[in-house]
Amino acid sequence: MADPIQVPAGAALAERALAAGEAKARLTVAKAFLLACLAGLFIGMGGMFMLLVKADSELPFALGQVLGGLAFCLGLFLVVTAGAELFTGNSLMVMGALDGRYAFGRVIANWVVVWLGNLAGSLLLVLILWLADFGAMGGGAVADAMVAVAAGKVALAPSVVFFRGIMCNILVCLAVWMGFAVGSVADKLCAVLLPICAFVACGFEHCVANMFLLPMGWVAQAAGAGAADAAAIALPGVAANLALATAGNLVGGALLVGVVYWFAYARK
Repeated sequence: MADPIQVPAGAALAERALAAGEAKARLTVAKAFLLACLAGLFIGMGGMFMLLVKADSELPFALGQVLGGLAFCLGLFLVVTAGAELFTGNSLMVMGALDGRYAFGRVIANWVVVWLGNLAGSLLLVLILWLADFGAMGGGAVADAMVAVAAGKVALAPSVVFFRGIMCNILVCLAVWMGFAVGSVADKLCAVLLPICAFVACGFEHCVANMFLLPMGWVAQAAGAGAADAAAIALPGVAANLALATAGNLVGGALLVGVVYWFAYARK
């Protein structure tokens, strides 16, 4: 009989997170940007899979939310197993700066490069899916789902986006943190599954996911998709959502996960 998985103690997990942060801090700008493009593409693929579920209007609300969340898990699963640089997960780099392993300037520089790379990868996927006529699936139901999801996000009050961003990245960074505890592909899937499903099902705001979902909805609406009463998806609203979600994600991931775990397990 196989031995049960031995989960490392908190201090050991913190050391793995610190080592991962050091590796990220050493990346050149070109490598960080390229890997960030991959992460934007991967997270967008999770959003793509989720939209397919959302296109089925006959699903009960809670079931549709949970199934959409399970589909979206594809994105972070690809990031943590295939390897890529994700802005929200890189919030944990604050731990290494607090520990004196690299300067806070390196953290900020990484965040800027990775955020831009995530955006580039997300927009690339939007272009590919548009040229592939992905929205035509289900007799156009997928395109309608693109508009409905994006319109719902840009209609949120600014404070709601911010606090949903906090909750989102608490869950995302906990998934990344738990990923440090395991090594196999199957174990990483288990670590990712529930936290990511929960944040999507609960409607929280992930800035990188929104880098795909909002432009995808904007393009679909511009082409005539969506219900007639759908809220207009304007580029200023898209930009405001991304800015507020980014700020909330940093608070949730860097402060409420990274700083807390550093203080609890790594602070000398």
